[in-house]
Amino acid sequence: MSTITPETDSGLLTLGSRTFDSRLIVGTGKYTTMELMRDALDASGSQVVTVAVRRERLYNEQGQSLLEFLDLSRYTILPNTAGCFSAEDAVRVARLGRELLEQLGNPGANWVKLEVLGDKKTLLPDPVGTLEAVRELVADGFEVLCYTSDDPISAMRIKDAGATSVMPAGSPIGSGQGVLNRNNIVLCLELLKQNDPTYPVIVDAGVGSASDVAVAMELGADGVLLNTAVAHARDPVLMASAMRHATTAGRQSYLAGRIAKKLYATASSPMEGAISYIPGE
Repeated sequence: MSTITPETDSGLLTLGSRTFDSRLIVGTGKYTTMELMRDALDASGSQVVTVAVRRERLYNEQGQSLLEFLDLSRYTILPNTAGCFSAEDAVRVARLGRELLEQLGNPGANWVKLEVLGDKKTLLPDPVGTLEAVRELVADGFEVLCYTSDDPISAMRIKDAGATSVMPAGSPIGSGQGVLNRNNIVLCLELLKQNDPTYPVIVDAGVGSASDVAVAMELGADGVLLNTAVAHARDPVLMASAMRHATTAGRQSYLAGRIAKKLYATASSPMEGAISYIPGE
């Protein structure tokens, strides 16, 4: 696998036909108030926000529309098929998302974050339904950013089906467990990028803290998508800021190239030729 270096890194995140400065993608759900969501998004520095398309998720109990609190000149909305448990339902919701963006003045904004879930308890992806939905949406002209497990073979099949980006989970949605299987994420990255080191791979779901984001980025992920870790934090705005800095720090650490892990210590200063000090002399 070719490795991106500081010299070859553009510093930008390219997702299909779109390019962004920020590598952090954040969700808009689960906040206690719309105002808090707005402030947290601002602190995150994100340029892409996911929006669950189902109508009941676009309005809160007070009847406020989520869209009223998003600066559409600043944020790019990424429709999300959250809550879909079949390929048929996910494809329908993706098309509703396209219609929503067109109504907001974004003609041709045919992209989607695809989720086809297997069950309501684990919220793990349905691998068969996911592949079916990817193929249908790609054939319909969508740029598909696809949520999947951290299984490298499933990830490759999704890419081969035409997905714009594969998004392996760090751990189950909303669990806050962080990146549970670093080796699998590395394998996903290796397979997905073996012929194209610029192919975007985003770790999606399960992070709980800024250190989790840094780990994902240090492994070589091109970005991180999260929601619950910020929305349910004791201070969502402060946590959003922490996630922003962790994304940057993790990317810089990856580009810098970490030292190899060793079993034994290595002296920071040279042992040979050192001047010995004998008390009293």
